[in-house]
Amino acid sequence: MVRDVAVAPVVTGVGVGGVAGMVWENARRDPEAVLFLRPDPDHRAWPSPQRVADGVAPVTCRQFRDEVVALARGFVAAGVAAGDRVGLMSRTRYEWTLADYALWSIGAVPVPVYDTSSPDQVAWILADAGAVACVVETAGHARTLAGLRPDLPALRLVWQIDAGALVDLVERGHIVDPETVAARRCAVGGDDIATIVYTSGTTGRPKGCVLTHRNILLDVGNATAVLPELFRAEASTVLFLPLAHAFARLVQVGAVRTRATLVHVADPSGLVDQLQRFRPTFVLAVPRVFEKLHDRIRQRPGGRRRAGIALRGWATEAAYRVAVAYSRRLDTPAGPGAALRLARLLCDVAAYRRVRRVLGGRCRVAIVGGAPVGERMTHFFRGAGILLLEGYGLTETSPALAVNRPSALRIGTVGRPLPGVRLAIAGDGEVLVRGDVVFRGYWNNPEATREAFTADGWLRTGDLGSVDADGYLRITGRKKELIVTASGKNVAPAPIEARIRAHPLVSQCMLVGDGRPYVAALVTVDPRRFARWRDAHGRPGASVAELREDPALRREIQTAVDLANRSVSHAEAVKTFRILPGDLTEAAGELTPTLKVRRDVVRERYAADVAALYPDR
Repeated sequence: MVRDVAVAPVVTGVGVGGVAGMVWENARRDPEAVLFLRPDPDHRAWPSPQRVADGVAPVTCRQFRDEVVALARGFVAAGVAAGDRVGLMSRTRYEWTLADYALWSIGAVPVPVYDTSSPDQVAWILADAGAVACVVETAGHARTLAGLRPDLPALRLVWQIDAGALVDLVERGHIVDPETVAARRCAVGGDDIATIVYTSGTTGRPKGCVLTHRNILLDVGNATAVLPELFRAEASTVLFLPLAHAFARLVQVGAVRTRATLVHVADPSGLVDQLQRFRPTFVLAVPRVFEKLHDRIRQRPGGRRRAGIALRGWATEAAYRVAVAYSRRLDTPAGPGAALRLARLLCDVAAYRRVRRVLGGRCRVAIVGGAPVGERMTHFFRGAGILLLEGYGLTETSPALAVNRPSALRIGTVGRPLPGVRLAIAGDGEVLVRGDVVFRGYWNNPEATREAFTADGWLRTGDLGSVDADGYLRITGRKKELIVTASGKNVAPAPIEARIRAHPLVSQCMLVGDGRPYVAALVTVDPRRFARWRDAHGRPGASVAELREDPALRREIQTAVDLANRSVSHAEAVKTFRILPGDLTEAAGELTPTLKVRRDVVRERYAADVAALYPDR
């Protein structure tokens, strides 16, 4: 081991009833506190007894407990036993959370499934988990399962949210004594399985991570303990990431635990409207969300006249530079000087307030994870009044391991370990982990479980990193994604890719070069930005496929590559690139549901483009 960093836990106990126990505790402590806001509720899917004002139905702590009990009784009546695995396949919505807690309250094991999963993925997950039932959202999901029934012998029941099946379950549950639910809940122990979360995986079959109630409760308890500025009774958030992702589920459980108000957004295309409608105090996002917002701000269109556009562009760039400079000076002993403070104040009035209004006007903090965050982008948002707190974790670690905090922030790192987490850096640079947050193993996969741990019990994260003298962790790449060029140079692609993606025209970037004489890149162009660029350059109607060899477009992308190359050695620099004919998509299997590139798929699909990058090979 090169370096070993441990932080003592703040929360050590799990209490009675596992993860669901907090629902009863909330109802006892503050029954009338509003725990959820349901925008434009679907009363067929789940009715609201509360009066709906302005299209919003509030759900109090007492009401949530009662609704959890009602649905839990329905699950019991349908024959769901303690330990049974039940699939949850839906977009992010109140009913997802309700079903999650109802299943937890009777000792069942929710198995999240991304609503965008292919039939093959759904079949694999539900069959591997041995799911006896599944909650789905739409008729399309129900048809998918109907076509898979021959491959799912354990699956007995399917409930469709949009068809009112959860409401029907409640009716059926009237025959079950509420005390039955209470007894089942109190029988849940910390070492019982709480959920099996299948990693979306950039390669191979998803593996089912077995997480216990202890794993989740101690991870959430210690994370919320060090982030009181976010997780508190007066706080609120708009949750739009898929709840099938462990990162989003952490925030769900954290919000319920601390009685922060949670709003679900099922359709990310309407996210900005919902942020401005509900004005959250913090948000959770993957870096791509802020990259798009960052690009939107820097490329904000001007008025009709050319002079107006030029002036707006100049003013926007000036405000951007001031924000970055101001943030960087915050990290120096002297801090920003008087002139920079004045410039920042003027830019706040002219520009930064508009940036904050995009997030609703009250949001000052965002937790960002799942991929590297560009340092310059992070400095810009901090200078504009929004802290991006980069964090780090794995599905296998429940999931949070480290996070920056408002009081302990170091841009460019993923923060210090959470209480109860022990980190070490192996001799080859891999980040290793111990602690109560570490999962039990992979479901039905003892070989993968053995491979996940060192001989002395450390979890291998697969990530490369370093820890500085103050205990801040920096992630430099994925061990399996490490590119080794023909000359033997090791290149971690993620940081360089993030810098190239920072260009407004770039949507995705993937480096190649393993076993090759130099590093090169596959780049996709953002469709919305491309339409503006194309029209501005006198090429209306042309597609990316038609213009990907166009010298002007290549010059634009070359500026992004040149900027990224400044941060690395000559041997690591990107020597050339290919613009792909279209953007990478989740529907085509090129991205995971959390927008990570499936490298093997892209390499295989665009093998001809990769070959073109090395014409002499």
